[in-house]
Formats: sequence, C-alpha cells, structure tokens
Amino acid sequence: MGRDVIIACDFNSKEEVTGFLGKFQEEKPFVKIGMELFYAEGPEIVRTIKGMGHKIFLDLKLHDIPNTVKKAMKVLSGLDVDMCNVHAAGTRAMMQAGLEGLTRPDGTRPLLIAVTQLTSTSEEMMRRELLIDRPIDQTVMHYAKNTMEAGLDGVVCSPLEAGKVHEVCGAKFLTITPGVRFADGDVGDQKRVTTPARAKELGSDYIVVGRPITQAADPVAAYRRCMEEFAG
Repeated sequence: MGRDVIIACDFNSKEEVTGFLGKFQEEKPFVKIGMELFYAEGPEIVRTIKGMGHKIFLDLKLHDIPNTVKKAMKVLSGLDVDMCNVHAAGTRAMMQAGLEGLTRPDGTRPLLIAVTQLTSTSEEMMRRELLIDRPIDQTVMHYAKNTMEAGLDGVVCSPLEAGKVHEVCGAKFLTITPGVRFADGDVGDQKRVTTPARAKELGSDYIVVGRPITQAADPVAAYRRCMEEFAG
C-alpha cells in the first residue's frame, strides 16, 4: 500500500467544495469530508464527491454507546466511502460494535480507524482538563493497542507518534496523521505538527492536509508539492 495525501475539505457548502475540487483536472485526490460539510449538506455530498471520482474519508468521529455507534455505522456503510472513524476513547466494545455495523452483508466495508488524541490537544491540557496523568505518547500507544485489539485498521495520531504506533501495532496497522504543514507555512491551531517530508520519515501512511492546500494561491501546485514531499 502506497502513501497518500488526504485533502481536508473543510468547506460549508456543496458549491465551495465542488468549486475547489473542480480545479483538479488531472489528479483525483483522496478527500476528507468532516463535520462542517457533512452537517451542512448531508449524505448527498458524499455521493456528489464520489461521483467526481474521489476516494473519501468520512471524518465524523463517532463516540457513543456501542449500540448507537453500531446502528450509525450500519447507515454509513450504505454510503460509498473508503474510510471512516470513531474515537478510541469510546472503549474496545464501542469500536467492535462500530466495526460490526460497518461490515456489509457481503463482508465488505470501508477502512475503520480510531482517533487517539486530537492534534490540538497538548499533554498539559490532558493533565489539567481531562485528568489523564500519563504522558501523551503512552496514552496514544495504549489507545492504539486497544484499537488494534478491537479489529480496526489503524488510528489517527500525530505524525510524531506514527513510528511508535507501528512498533506497538505492526507495520500493516495504518497511521493517518493530521498536523502536517509545509516548513514555510503557518501552524494554525495545531500543537503537534511536522512537514510532509518528515511525516514520511516518521512512518505516516496517510497525511491529512487542509489549509496549506485549500487556502493556497494555487491549490493544485500545493497538492503536488505535498505528494512529491510525502509520497514521491
């Protein structure tokens, strides 16, 4: 499996996102549809973007009681997405229920991954606000191991943690890593960030890149730069 760049399409309307993706005439990038766009446009936006020829990571981060997550995933399994996710903090039972719900009668399903800790969360925040006293990397590895044992395909983590996740969970266990910026770019509200080239060195399987591409003067050129640095 080759590395890939996933563009975070954090827009709030069909017009904006299709206008943006329309700039890509040669490539069909893997795209992430998050809460903002999905809540604005509903499931139809998934069908529209899929119809344009893109792979889709539906980033809704389900986190609820196991039965609710199972039923929600059963609904999402009817959409032609390639990847979706839950919060690892929901427990192994919840993750297993999500996997069951996502698996179609013929045994096929999208990739299912779990969020360990958001890249906007610092270790100090975890201690002060979440009362988690363990070091952040130890917490992330524990969540990753739970995710693997629940039968999921990988985790969302910081690129800085990708290599360690592979050490703990194996080379085939996927690492999907936001918090990636160009060396000459703005880090925004992310706390744990690195560059595409460094993410490659650290072992990320997928990087999720939003503003450095979506807000670039030339998004196609920015995407190509990202692909060259990360997947080239």
